[in-house]
Amino acid sequence: MTGYTGTLINLHLISANLFRNHHLIALLYQDDYGMDGVGVGVTPVNKDAFIEEEYVSQSKLYKDFTNMSTIDKAWIYNSSNGFGTQAMFTFSQPNLLSNNKKKLMLSSFISESSNGGLNVQWSPFPVEVTGASVMVPSPSGTKLLLVRNPENDSPTQFEIWGPLQLEKEIRVPQSVHGSVYSDGWFEGISWSSDESLVAYVAEEPTPPKPTFNDTGYKRDVGPTDKDSNSWKGQGDWEEDWGETYSGKRQPALFVINIHSGDVRGVNGIGRSLSVGQVVWAPTRKGSNDYLVFVGWPSDTRKLGMKYCFNRPCALYAIKAPLFGSQIKESSENDVSVIHLSQGTSSAFVPRFTPDGKFLVFLSAKSCVDSGAHSATNSLHKIEWNTQGEPKTPAKILDVVPVVMCPEDGGFPGIYCFDVLSKPWLTDGCTMIMSSIWGSKEVILSVNVLSGNVTRITPSCSNHSWSLLAIDGNNILSVCSSLVDVPQIVYGSLTKDASWQWRNVSTPTSESKEKVKSLLSSLQIDILKIPVKNISENMTKGASKPFEAIFVSSKRKDDGCDPLIVILHGGPHTALLSTFSKSSAFLASIGYSLLIVNYRGSLGFGEEALQSLPGKAGMQDVKDVLTAIDHAVDMGLADPSKITVVGGSHGGFLTAHLIGQAPQRFAAAAMRNPVCNIALMVGTTDIPEWCFVESFGTVNDYTEAPSPELLKLFHDKSPISHLPKVKTPTLFLLGAKDLRVPVSNGLQFARALKEKGVEVKVIVFPEDIHAISRPQSDFESFVNIGVWFKKYCK
Repeated sequence: MTGYTGTLINLHLISANLFRNHHLIALLYQDDYGMDGVGVGVTPVNKDAFIEEEYVSQSKLYKDFTNMSTIDKAWIYNSSNGFGTQAMFTFSQPNLLSNNKKKLMLSSFISESSNGGLNVQWSPFPVEVTGASVMVPSPSGTKLLLVRNPENDSPTQFEIWGPLQLEKEIRVPQSVHGSVYSDGWFEGISWSSDESLVAYVAEEPTPPKPTFNDTGYKRDVGPTDKDSNSWKGQGDWEEDWGETYSGKRQPALFVINIHSGDVRGVNGIGRSLSVGQVVWAPTRKGSNDYLVFVGWPSDTRKLGMKYCFNRPCALYAIKAPLFGSQIKESSENDVSVIHLSQGTSSAFVPRFTPDGKFLVFLSAKSCVDSGAHSATNSLHKIEWNTQGEPKTPAKILDVVPVVMCPEDGGFPGIYCFDVLSKPWLTDGCTMIMSSIWGSKEVILSVNVLSGNVTRITPSCSNHSWSLLAIDGNNILSVCSSLVDVPQIVYGSLTKDASWQWRNVSTPTSESKEKVKSLLSSLQIDILKIPVKNISENMTKGASKPFEAIFVSSKRKDDGCDPLIVILHGGPHTALLSTFSKSSAFLASIGYSLLIVNYRGSLGFGEEALQSLPGKAGMQDVKDVLTAIDHAVDMGLADPSKITVVGGSHGGFLTAHLIGQAPQRFAAAAMRNPVCNIALMVGTTDIPEWCFVESFGTVNDYTEAPSPELLKLFHDKSPISHLPKVKTPTLFLLGAKDLRVPVSNGLQFARALKEKGVEVKVIVFPEDIHAISRPQSDFESFVNIGVWFKKYCK
């Protein structure tokens, strides 16, 4: 399970003074809402002076971390004079007072200096892009599409920007379609090669609802009827795609002509498919324009889509709709969908090679086959016929297969779930992508003709690298670690086919400098943890060491700092060495961190990952305890000063640990934890997860589990160990969580309180599984920091 409330007393009335007056901060936290309150009251009424001071100091400190902006995306273009690169960046910055994230845009000019360095010129200030849901430059870089999604019944707004001004504004009413999808998964926006058309994915129009009045059902009511003596009914309930998609209508495909403003829905797909990730196919003169998209079956039970790559999906092609005079000139009426990927159960992120000869895509077939929500991906290609109809059935050719068991230090497989819209170097066959490699993120080059894979970022450090943009043979990326704030880096392919990486000097801020100073005394190591109790029936991959990231103070003569064990969700995800505001904050207040990527995590090969399903709550718990023992044996941790925190499946592990090893932990904190699978299976948007992780298979999946199954679920849950728990525990719960409904955490917390364990619960009324709204995130981690200081100084 991947993926965090209370509300400050009259928060919106007093938040303007929240960080100006330490005394006021202390007053805000005087009420303890305990088990029954919904609020952000965070300090017990009978608090001591130490705890009060902790709230004051940690609130002030974490604000420096949250104030830092985060780089989201970048685009780079060759300069018009040919002597440098123009780059445009989008950033996001949390705004605690308004409880949202500001979206900022900043441009720069990068050129080579005579001494081999970089000259970088930045615009003096960022520009806030208010209300923008999506921004997509055209292929030439001369236009920028900006989409503003509607509020309530207002239209969707499309804006086409040129170098100096807004060139076109088009408003699309709700009767045509709803919001444009901008979620990063169904999301798909693609410019045609001549930059006159844009294909995109948006919510289908609102279906008509029945109208009633005092005499009963009212017939033949138009959409503009506003009779005060009648009312609209609810109509038929329709299933959505779960967590983060609640209330969103089915994704459908549309094309807009940016000159005329005409919008046409793409006919021939039907409602049996939810569509996403659309791209224009390459065309040659006289051939038809095709759109290629990903389709997910929509005529069966829709299970949660967010973070879940085990949903069957396929690539399809369909003729693009015609506009204006094309309609009269064309006698072509066939708009049937062509299934391109019939040889596999999973195909997504389609990208065409620059010469148009191949359609390259990722596959999560191993997820679909096993039921694991995420696993090792593979890369494939299909030959593309640009002379006429796409070939069908298409022959799928392997480029990079699933890696079952990597050699020591070798390539572990592809763990990438998105690819740049233009991921190619100038040779036209080398694709650049970010991927997970152990506990780090790296950048890979993949030759799609030979299948050769190369890690192009340095392997000699514990930093992680994420890809931002490509222009020719130049790359913009971000390099960071848990103790190093993100740094923009410019990579260039040299004549000897090696990569040269140079830092891009960036504007700085007061918050960033404060954080850099706080982290300067910390260091990071990646520990190899040997597996205990290797058995004969264990696969080679499952018997290899797993990893844990250890963050600590550089000083060695003052004994060990208290330790926080941090556990990721999924379970098939990973926590990487990438900079994390929350983890860096916890390290800065005097804690060492042990971030455990137990077997089942991404980045270590398929055999290690598939060793966990059916053993959740056992193998992963043992791995975490093994990692803790390893740190203690190395003299890195004091066994009497250990705390643990995790969210989702990490919360599941946290709850198991304080039940199975209650003497090991001084305090615990859980964010939307799985505590009782028997309760969760009937309420979650991913009920099949309960079967896969509990039993290792989806073969027994049912919407109505038998009493025998429910007992097995209970026995595999943390709640079965509840009588042994004595660890003071903080619960942070999102009231609108569809993945692990709030009832799961509340049941466990109430049961702990009933048996006398010290418990604190904060429920965030408007948050979903991630608990990522700025105020909620802020309050969560300040509470975690203070809770751990209270019990583990």
